[in-house]
Amino acid sequence: MFESAFALSDASRLLAGIVLLTVVTIEFGGTFLVRIASGKVPFTEFQKSFSRAGHAHAGVLVILSLIGLVLADATGLDGFWGWTARAAIPLAAILMSGGFFAAMAGKGRTEPNRAIAVLYAGAASLAAGTLTLGIGLLAA
Repeated sequence: MFESAFALSDASRLLAGIVLLTVVTIEFGGTFLVRIASGKVPFTEFQKSFSRAGHAHAGVLVILSLIGLVLADATGLDGFWGWTARAAIPLAAILMSGGFFAAMAGKGRTEPNRAIAVLYAGAASLAAGTLTLGIGLLAA
């Protein structure tokens, strides 16, 4: 068996596996966007915009999550800060994309509903994860 000079920690390997499995849901979202763009789903312009934003944030943050897991292993952070560096970015991917989709839910909606709070929770999670990871890398 091939042995690498660099191996992921168990925590990063577990989270990377979970994150990679979420790509299927992003693919499903892409097929839904095709239905929206082709006019098969009657959405307002606001709902179309939030659907695109939710899908884009999911994809970009999943990629950032995978990169962050490798970088987190380079920090030497463990315990609470290690889990924050590893898990807050994938959590942000879920919360931010989910927040966009939940905030636009409802027939004919032209502005966000109260579920927009989920989007802001995701932004806070992204900030916590990236700040912890960045500071951890600078201090390593």
